[in-house]
Amino acid sequence: MPRFSVIVPAYKVQAYLNACLESVLSQSFSDLELIAVDDASPDACGAIIDECAAADPRVRSLRLARNQGAGPARNAGAAEAAGDYLLFLDGGDTLAPGALAAVADRLKETGEPDVLVLGHARVDPRGVPVRDEGPARLTEEGPAPFRLADRPGLLRLTAATRNQVCRREFVEREGFSFPSGHYEDTPWTCPVLMAAESIATLDRVCVHHVGTSRTSGRRHLDLFEQYDRVFAFLSGRPGLDRWRPVLFRRMLDHLAAVAARREALPRAARAEFLRLARAHCRRHRAPGAPGAPAPLRERVRHALVRLGLHRTYRTLRGAGVLRRRSAKRAVKLLGALRSAALRLHYRVQLRLPLRADRAVFTAYDGQGHGCNPGALEQAFRAHAPHVRTAWVAHPRHHHTVPAATRRITPGTAAHWTALARSRYLIDNTGLDRRLVKRPGQIVVQTRSGTPLKRMGLDLLERPAAAAGLDADALLATAATWDYVVSANRHSTLVWERVLPGSYRTLEYGQPRNDVFQQATSAEVNRLRESLGVPADAVAVLYAPTPRDYRRTQVARLDLDRLTARLGPRYVVLARAHRRHGGPLAPEAGSARVIDVSAHPSVEALCLASDALVTDYSSIMFDYAGLDRPIVIHADDPEAYEAARGTYFDLRAFPPGAVARSEDELVDIFTTGHWRGSRSAQLRSAFRTRFCPYDDGRAAERVVRHLVLGERGLPPVVPLDERHPVPSAAARTQPPSTTLPRPAGPLSLTDRL
Repeated sequence: MPRFSVIVPAYKVQAYLNACLESVLSQSFSDLELIAVDDASPDACGAIIDECAAADPRVRSLRLARNQGAGPARNAGAAEAAGDYLLFLDGGDTLAPGALAAVADRLKETGEPDVLVLGHARVDPRGVPVRDEGPARLTEEGPAPFRLADRPGLLRLTAATRNQVCRREFVEREGFSFPSGHYEDTPWTCPVLMAAESIATLDRVCVHHVGTSRTSGRRHLDLFEQYDRVFAFLSGRPGLDRWRPVLFRRMLDHLAAVAARREALPRAARAEFLRLARAHCRRHRAPGAPGAPAPLRERVRHALVRLGLHRTYRTLRGAGVLRRRSAKRAVKLLGALRSAALRLHYRVQLRLPLRADRAVFTAYDGQGHGCNPGALEQAFRAHAPHVRTAWVAHPRHHHTVPAATRRITPGTAAHWTALARSRYLIDNTGLDRRLVKRPGQIVVQTRSGTPLKRMGLDLLERPAAAAGLDADALLATAATWDYVVSANRHSTLVWERVLPGSYRTLEYGQPRNDVFQQATSAEVNRLRESLGVPADAVAVLYAPTPRDYRRTQVARLDLDRLTARLGPRYVVLARAHRRHGGPLAPEAGSARVIDVSAHPSVEALCLASDALVTDYSSIMFDYAGLDRPIVIHADDPEAYEAARGTYFDLRAFPPGAVARSEDELVDIFTTGHWRGSRSAQLRSAFRTRFCPYDDGRAAERVVRHLVLGERGLPPVVPLDERHPVPSAAARTQPPSTTLPRPAGPLSLTDRL
């Protein structure tokens, strides 16, 4: 019996059907059957299905004697299905690569729920996916599986069968089937969610569907009959009657949306549609929907639909559109006037003399003081005190800027003055594209770490990772650089190829890592105390990188469960990437999971921790300079390589032990392999290759060369003569000690 039965009705979709069927059969998860139903299509759909069935035994071809519509065609396919779970696609849909494997993993992880709700995206005529669902409703955070009462917002998702995977036994037991007519998804998706005993979500775009032009004609009147079926389902199940107000509000939204589209209905049918809408609202009215009350605008729209006042509705809608457009134009005009004034101010400043004793720094487009620019700013004050420094940051980050450094807000007159008249401009991402580089100005690009994942022009071959990349702008920005700071030969070779320019590379080390050689044990203790790390705890810094193949990011590890399995001595410092969009653990989770995502200094977190767990983040190269244990947790190397790609195989040349799963990660820590001799050997080889200059004086070398013009720079301290500050755990426990496995009964994954 296959795990999945994928059912595809086909009618007049010959241009898309091959891609649909191939996307299913090429899935890495192959335990499936594909049931393709030719709904008496007059084109080549039947022949395409037959050819596919002849080539792959997993394909079953069904032919209907007459055209019955998508609903009955799906029913015919479902009647022949033998899989554990049913997934319905339309002939214009395609499954994303790896989708079924992700679905299978999520089903297993959540205990085989009745329904799994997943993400889908419409593909516009250019082939660009546009997300249909709100990420908040598909979040995987929180307990799972759950009941609809725990996540009622799922009822407001688009009524599309493609975003639901349903357990076949559940469907057969409840007697679900599709009706004929248009909007046939509505009487399926809503009842399925209400009747399900267990539901889970998968926050991943698994299905793409072709966004064809919106249909018009009297078929939109079918919507009323479909909602009659939904409310009839409720009437037959008194226990579900509490969902009536929610469905009534959903129906009002749906009717109002159709009524607002003038092109949807023929002129002769518009009045009829509003009359039917008014009658349906009276028939099914159920005031008092739970949750927050509808906004005033929505309540007005609902009232007008209920009363059938379609002309009034359209008049008010037009007036609202006009008011919003007027407000936007006013705001746009004020913004244009301010921009013009700033451009004029900048042009005036460009004509004034350049100040040789001024330097401007910024990091991550206006974030706080830190990273390589932050280390260089400190080195400027220490070794070139005659140069006055300024830091460009948004006001919410001004508290991170040292008192001796001037604070500047981006987009202000002071900002443009500093860009126009300062001799030194230093950042790690790219300065404002409107910058006019003056003769005598020196632009220094520090980047923000050693590249493991593909960067710059290499992303042009990776569409998932290249969203929004402007190659021309990237090259134009690189053309303004005079120097690029590099940590090692690997970085130099990558940056000069993927960010080509006439700049000179300063292969002097990673300035932000200087603190690792300069910090003291007392400072480490103070950092741990400020973070709330117990003195005798083993602090594990968990810092994953985002996934380009996911539209919203989720934690790759259940940190509460991880700390429970590791035992009471372990504390996890969870550091989410800027692109993650939220913490890695829920606020109400374990007290031994400390969210440090908002901490201004990654270097401080490295110093406070005893070990690092990461996946593909460049933080591993920095942490190697500390000579502390590193564990790689990479549970998706194939997907990551396909979407983003790396410059070398991390599994073949890792900085420490490598885990493919949570079980392996727990085993690495509980057996002591995380700090064993083999891990130390791997880390030593990694340090030799990627940390040759990180001896605590990288920033000093840059400043002495750049500002003071010195040729005899401080010599690099050999690796075996460096003494980075040891971790707290290293001072209290010998590296060879094997920590005990956690007490208590083994979990299911432990037993496996």
